[in-house]
Amino acid sequence: MTDQYDGWVRTARDGAVLTVTLDRADQLNAQTPATWAALRAVGESLDAGVRVVVVRGEGRAFSAGLDRTLFSTEPGVDGGLGQLGALPPELAQERIRGYQAGFRWLRSPGIVSVAAVQGHAIGAGAQLALACDLRVFTEDAQLRLPETTLGLVPDLTGTSTLVQLVGYSRAVEICLTGRAVGAAEAVSTGLANVAVPADQLDATVADLTAALLGPDADASRETLALLRSAVRNGPDVQDAAERAAQVRRLAALADR
Repeated sequence: MTDQYDGWVRTARDGAVLTVTLDRADQLNAQTPATWAALRAVGESLDAGVRVVVVRGEGRAFSAGLDRTLFSTEPGVDGGLGQLGALPPELAQERIRGYQAGFRWLRSPGIVSVAAVQGHAIGAGAQLALACDLRVFTEDAQLRLPETTLGLVPDLTGTSTLVQLVGYSRAVEICLTGRAVGAAEAVSTGLANVAVPADQLDATVADLTAALLGPDADASRETLALLRSAVRNGPDVQDAAERAAQVRRLAALADR
C-alpha cells in the first residue's frame, strides 16, 4: 500500500517495513517546511507493527537540502529564513522544534531506521540521513553540512549524531569547512555502514532489512534501547539498564 503526503513525501508498507521516499526528483529532493511536516505526520502515524523504516530519495540524489527559495531573507517569503528570523525568538524556536520532530522520530523506540543514500545528501538531506540508525551509501554518495559556511547552523538534529559517529574533532572540521564527505571516508569514519555500487543499493538495503527483521522483535527493541542509551549513560546506569532489560527478557522467555 502506498500513501502520498503533502511536501513531496510518499510511503509504502510491506509487512513490518515502511519505506519513506522523498519524491521530488526534479529538484533533487530539496526540502521545505511542508516536507518536514509530512515526515512528522509519518512518524505520528506509526503503529507497533512497523519494525524497520527505510528512508530514500527518488532519482539521482538523496536530498540536496533546503529548497533554494527558502534562503530568501525577505520576511514575506512563506517558510523562508527571513520569515523565521522575523519571529520573536520563542516562536521561532518553537517552529524549529516542529521541524526537528520530522527527523527525531526516526530514533523512536521499537523501530530501526535505515537511510539509503545515493548522490548528494546536503544540509537538511545530510541531517535526514544522520537521523537514521544506519546508512547505506552508494559509491558516488557525498554528504555535506554547509550551514555554517552560509552563516547558519545545522538545526535538524544532526549535530548530536555526527559527534557520536565521528567524534568531536572531525565533526568540527566537517561542519566548519562544509566540505564533502565521500562514501569511502564515510565508511571509514562510521558515518556510513557500507558503500556499494549504485546498482546494488536496492539489493543491499533489502538484505540488511531482512537481517534486521530476523531476531525476536522484543529482544531487538530492548537491545536497540540499550545501545541508544549507552551514548548518554554512565557505566553504572548503563549496567543497571542491561540488568533490568535482561530480567524482562528472561521473564518473557519463561512465559512462552
